Amino acid sequence: MSDELIFGQHAVRTALKRDSNRLRGLLILKGRRDEKMQALLEQAERQGLQVQFVSRQALDELADGGVHQGVIARCAPIKSKNEAFLEQLLDGLDEAPFLLVLDGVTDPHNLGACLRTADAAGVHAVIAPKDKSAPLNATVAKVACGAAEAVPYVQVTNLARTLQQLQQRGIWITGTAGEAEQLVYQSDLAGPMALVMGAEGKGMRRLTREHCDQLIKIPMAGEVSSLNVSVATGICLFEAVRQRRG
Repeated sequence: MSDELIFGQHAVRTALKRDSNRLRGLLILKGRRDEKMQALLEQAERQGLQVQFVSRQALDELADGGVHQGVIARCAPIKSKNEAFLEQLLDGLDEAPFLLVLDGVTDPHNLGACLRTADAAGVHAVIAPKDKSAPLNATVAKVACGAAEAVPYVQVTNLARTLQQLQQRGIWITGTAGEAEQLVYQSDLAGPMALVMGAEGKGMRRLTREHCDQLIKIPMAGEVSSLNVSVATGICLFEAVRQRRG
């Protein structure tokens, strides 16, 4: 199986910290010896990783237009987690669970952006069905800027069943839908909760919607009827953050 590439100092640093077993080596710009790069080098050496010093042209070609900041990590393909992992994670939490559920988000760019937002908001895990959802790949990792290694991405066989199991744990399921009567700012998002975001255009699947405890919407004032799923996710998650901190 071919290596995937992670580039950019923050993304590589996160991978070294959170998922170092997946890393196979670093490619670093020849002559780059600033403080941040030296810290990366020392961390890689402590973990026994192979380091190669290469030209800027070589890094530019590998990054294919991305901003590498003088460092690229070669790594084994990232893997999603399963139901058993989710159960263990929830059992070990000492605070109210804060989960994001993506129902039918198939674009890796959107998944990467959602993971990045979830990490920033302090979400414990992102859950998606195995079918009709984007897999973890190099594009997701690139867009997520380190969040793909930091936030567990759990792919489940039966999303409706997983939502039921979350409800049995006392986790409130909040779905987003354009036709909902309640605005996100009027809803209670402070306790144990899972926010469900549907696919762009189609929204949540019927069975997913039926397992929601409440439906909310984002107020839209202009001509546009909906937002990009990662933007909508950010709005809803950070309203939940505001309430949880209050």
